[in-house]
Amino acid sequence: MGHPYEDLQETAFWRTAVAEKHSLHISGLWQPRFKIGLDDRIVTAGSCFAQHFSRALVKRGYSWFNAEPAPKFLSADDASRFNYGIFSFRTGNIYTARILRQWLELAFGARDPIEEVWEKEGRFYDPLRPVIEPNGFASADEMLASRETTLRSIREAVQGTDVFVFTMGLTESWQNSELDYEYALCPETVAGTFDPDRDQFENQSFEAIQADMAAAIKLLLRENPSIRVMLTVSPVPLTATASGDHVLVATSYSKSVLRAVAGAMRDRFEHVDYFPSYEIITNAAFGGQFFAPNKRSVVPEGVDFVMRNFFADQERVFGKNAPAKKARAPRRGKAAPTQDDVRCEEEMLNAFAQS
Repeated sequence: MGHPYEDLQETAFWRTAVAEKHSLHISGLWQPRFKIGLDDRIVTAGSCFAQHFSRALVKRGYSWFNAEPAPKFLSADDASRFNYGIFSFRTGNIYTARILRQWLELAFGARDPIEEVWEKEGRFYDPLRPVIEPNGFASADEMLASRETTLRSIREAVQGTDVFVFTMGLTESWQNSELDYEYALCPETVAGTFDPDRDQFENQSFEAIQADMAAAIKLLLRENPSIRVMLTVSPVPLTATASGDHVLVATSYSKSVLRAVAGAMRDRFEHVDYFPSYEIITNAAFGGQFFAPNKRSVVPEGVDFVMRNFFADQERVFGKNAPAKKARAPRRGKAAPTQDDVRCEEEMLNAFAQS
């Protein structure tokens, strides 16, 4: 009768799928669960690497959904500087599953509002998105009003999209233990005041992240039962760690846990898929060729290779996309920026490294 390994395809064996191929010819890494068409409205959110997805989608004519477009009076450069068109809504980077859950719960009234405001040199900053305004807001009321605009945009994006792409980035986080919420960045690194009795570091466990990610997905499905969720894991190493471990070891922990959670979510929810951008950039089979000399930033050639695999595997499984019809809801505002740099708030921690 034979054994199960006799009839497996070449992609099941390291020798035929990897070792005997040039690294740039390794293919078929993803078996997509659902088709993404040119007419599908696509929301992107998450860590720095998510920005590459929106740019690649726009470049190929997909309907990236910009739910919080820049005011018309802003130039393209100023719109980018004020963090418009970076993600589908103006949250800045969302590094953890808990912060994604937090934003969704705030947007849909599943938790009490967070009213803390940071102040620095007479300007006001949002602890949920402290770098969204380069020089802060003129008042606390202006800051809170701006956040309400973003919460409306999140509601519109979730309820009006077909695909929600979320890139998971970090396990390390800082919590306000008194008000029970997670900061976007450690207080005082940008603004605010660090209080060791109130501000608690947490390197989140697999179980905690799994619970937060599952809760976020359930909220997405509650508000939009037909939504499809695409998870990825950022291949970009940590800028800094507060765990006490060497940053290389801390990076391995964070990415391993996030990758495991992403796989668990795909197994648990039929509406969820996982795309292996993390593996494509970091696996030893690619010899580190996709990293810049700082061994952290992903070079444009790496991004292009990731996205070529994404679109090639979609076409391999589902065939070529039909030409786009008139979109049910047109893309709004300015498209995602096309420059090679990405906005990565975590990189601000580099300023505190002692030479």
